Amino acid sequence: MIVRNLDELKATGRFTEKPGLFTSARYLLKDDGVGFTMTQTTLGAGQTLEMEYKYHIEANLVIEGEGLVTDLATGEEHALQSGSMYALDKHDRHRMQAISDMRLVCVFTPALTGQETHDEDGSYPLL
Repeated sequence: MIVRNLDELKATGRFTEKPGLFTSARYLLKDDGVGFTMTQTTLGAGQTLEMEYKYHIEANLVIEGEGLVTDLATGEEHALQSGSMYALDKHDRHRMQAISDMRLVCVFTPALTGQETHDEDGSYPLL
């Protein structure tokens, strides 16, 4: 059984923060051997990110806040609020806009190592 809390993540390097922009608390990673990654991510109000996960599928559950996700291939926009979920099941290039501070639970497959950084396309490499 794996049990972790936020203080432990901060103490063990599984927490990344850029004040006012975002935080990423990485509860499950590749080295945990469960086959997927689970994070808690916060986005600061007014933040806009363009991303495209070419090698990963990502699903996001909004826990707090309001935002907008846009499919950049179609221009279709979806309002997000607490209880909304969106999944990038086709490696969708998208824009995420935080209207208010947002907190999301994010799941990635295949699992991330925790060392990935977004490339120029907003994608993570497959490590």
